[in-house]
Amino acid sequence: RRDIMRWFGRVGRGERAVEGVELTFQKGQVVRATARTNAEFLEQTLNSDPGARYLGEFAIGTNFHINRFTGNILFDEKIGGTFHVALGNSYPETGGRNQSAIHWDMICDLRTDSEILVDGEVVYRNGEFLI
Repeated sequence: RRDIMRWFGRVGRGERAVEGVELTFQKGQVVRATARTNAEFLEQTLNSDPGARYLGEFAIGTNFHINRFTGNILFDEKIGGTFHVALGNSYPETGGRNQSAIHWDMICDLRTDSEILVDGEVVYRNGEFLI
């Protein structure tokens, strides 16, 4: 089984920003990666070490008091109605075991026209849990 995540906006900032990212995962590892812009940087980062292609973190933002992107990843990844993944290093204190020199947070705004499916069932739509 393969799972696909798509970011229609920008991931990262400045000259390292990548747009139109599509990642295909199999057993927690990125097995295919494409991007509309800066695809070479995306591939270089994913190939930087053996752990860089693995999912290090997944979270759904639940703080609706933060209602706009600030440019500070520690706030932005918590915005209510978003989700984010981090590729690479995970946090051992949360049960993560993946090791990598990178920890690349990728935030996706799910507040409009979006869904999260688990085993084919919609569990989250337009920034709200359905379960």
